[in-house]
Amino acid sequence: MILGLDVGGANTKAASSDGLFTMIEYLPLWKEAPLKPLLRRISNEAKPEALGVVMTGELADCFSDKRSGIVQIKEAVERSFSCPVKFWGVDGFRWRDLSDLAAANWSASASLVSEEIGDCIFVDMGSTTTDLIPIKDGPKAAKTDFERLAKGELIYSGLLRTNLAALLRYVEIGGRRVPLSSELFAIAADAHLILGEIAEGDYTVEAPDGGGKDRISAGRRLARTVCADPEEIGSEGVFEIARQARYRQTRLLTEGIGRLAERHALNLVIAAGIGEVLIEEAAHDLNLECVRLSERYDSAVSDVFPAYAVARLLEMEPSG
Repeated sequence: MILGLDVGGANTKAASSDGLFTMIEYLPLWKEAPLKPLLRRISNEAKPEALGVVMTGELADCFSDKRSGIVQIKEAVERSFSCPVKFWGVDGFRWRDLSDLAAANWSASASLVSEEIGDCIFVDMGSTTTDLIPIKDGPKAAKTDFERLAKGELIYSGLLRTNLAALLRYVEIGGRRVPLSSELFAIAADAHLILGEIAEGDYTVEAPDGGGKDRISAGRRLARTVCADPEEIGSEGVFEIARQARYRQTRLLTEGIGRLAERHALNLVIAAGIGEVLIEEAAHDLNLECVRLSERYDSAVSDVFPAYAVARLLEMEPSG
């Protein structure tokens, strides 16, 4: 049994190379959530013969810098698993410096997609961020998050955790343009819950106010972004905030995918992650073909694709 592990700042994900074992656990590293107990539990449940690892959690601000984060995550993994462990860097398993391991989960995903599908724009939308990776005779993305942000290959918008104030400067309610408060009152999960695009059980992250993850609580949080209670703006006002937040997320995807499609002359989008629906919508707006990995594999694999990819890549290694 070959296992893949993706240690993020908010979520830790695991998947076996055959896709039969998958898991996502919300574990906010910036709150110093204990990583080792979770890793030991995964080790005991999966009992892998070999482990491939990618990470993005080194950016969590509980670490003084990314290198310190890499060292601590690497040590936690190595101490929690008794099987052989290989870490995937931006250029594969044969990395030279610890810095190569920083935010390399996109590289594993894109490498597998390049092998199995070929030229495309690989787009993976998770709870926090969206990767947009041009693949043309192999992945062509920049090597660091800073460079990917600068080149439009990383969008800091996800299906669940994104602060609405980071998405919208204002909303239109009842014919009036109302600025959003800059507080962390509501997140994207609240908008998608109100719109019926996620169920209460899919709201797997913390609510900004620590409250409920039901539609009433989500509506209250959305109204608060414009310094109101739901009774002041009505259910239609709450819905409008949610709708405009979703529209903005889709526009960010459309603009990002469109730029890469033109720059690299690509017309196929491969969608992965919990935000597949929004990716597909953006691709269709651009008249681009879109394949959802949940249809090629299944939704559980798509949701943890970097973990699945690094497991598959380890399985394909000559020594693996």
